[in-house]
Amino acid sequence: MDFPRSCDTFVVLPPLTKGNLVIFGKNSDRPQNEVQEVILVKDRILGTKLKCTYITIDESVDPINSVMLSKPAWMWGAEMGANNKNVVIGNEAVWTNNNDGEGDARVKRLLGMDLVRLGLERGNSAEEALNVITDLLGKYGQGGPCSECDDSHFYHNTFLIADTKEAWVLETSGKIWAAEKIENSYRNISNGLTITTKIDKHSTDLYNDAKQMGVWDGKSEFNFSAAFSSGGDEMRWAHGKRLLGELSKDKSFDVKRMFRVLRDKASCICRGVDDMFPTQGSQVSSLSPHGVTVHWFTATPDPSVSYFKPFVFTAHAVASPFTASPNEAKREHYLYRLHSANMTRSNDMKIPKLLRELEEACLSEIDDLVELDSLFKNCVETEVNLYGYKYNEDEKAMMLISKSI
Repeated sequence: MDFPRSCDTFVVLPPLTKGNLVIFGKNSDRPQNEVQEVILVKDRILGTKLKCTYITIDESVDPINSVMLSKPAWMWGAEMGANNKNVVIGNEAVWTNNNDGEGDARVKRLLGMDLVRLGLERGNSAEEALNVITDLLGKYGQGGPCSECDDSHFYHNTFLIADTKEAWVLETSGKIWAAEKIENSYRNISNGLTITTKIDKHSTDLYNDAKQMGVWDGKSEFNFSAAFSSGGDEMRWAHGKRLLGELSKDKSFDVKRMFRVLRDKASCICRGVDDMFPTQGSQVSSLSPHGVTVHWFTATPDPSVSYFKPFVFTAHAVASPFTASPNEAKREHYLYRLHSANMTRSNDMKIPKLLRELEEACLSEIDDLVELDSLFKNCVETEVNLYGYKYNEDEKAMMLISKSI
């Protein structure tokens, strides 16, 4: 199989971070022209059943969390997101040797993206979200086309789940899974299994399943990746690991450095719109146990020419109608259309420069902001207004920058 180059998720934990925050980041690389919307879902009405992308499952019996999601507009689930309990999740495609029966990813079950959203809606901590995902995985399984236009695009999933204290990597092969707890370090996942012999939680019959499949002799030290992997992008994963190591060695890793990781073109972590699988959306989160947790979303392709806009969960938080996709064939939300027209189809670099200045202003002032309810919405509107000006009207653009903060 010719594996598509797709997706990376990262986390850096204290004491390697500035201010002892947990810094999470993800690029969502998806098929060309697939629009990724950013939406806030709160006060969702609960019934007895819940329709996900392909199948209907039992609804939660407990209240669910508010969630901010970056998601392909055609599906119910999300590539990445956050909830109001300081939990963030991103997932990646992986390919394994468990492809029959319950491991057949062609069968429509829960998508990995559905599991991301369900983990955020139902999990109040990273470990609790992991338990939600694995319980649902055991009950319903995973599978189904992961593209609206390509039925041959299907896979198993790996997840990076974090909160203010710790992070977990969860890797799956059908209903079989292993999880590794990450503390006091950094970690990244790409498109291959990475859990080896450190397994902190696992599916009930993991070792028996491995022996019955003939992928483990039952005597040597068990290695999850060696047993179940059928390949992946090890080079891009290695580049990401190297970047995290270099940028965190002074123990001052912050949001801006995660932006830098997600914008790295040389490693193919960041890919432009001309790529077969471009970066369609990006998220960075700074998770604070005592202060304000901030989630930054682009809602537009290619983070190297996009503006990370901050969002904070408050009692009256709102998102933006300009990043929610309409129910029409192309599903292009307003910000996506403006960004495409003014940025990705133009060689003029003045707009990217002004967007970066907007971002820098937000970064420098974020700790002093008082009005947080409409923060993301106001930043989106500032970007929309910026596209409405001619490229050479720098003075008006800078006025917009000052107003955005």
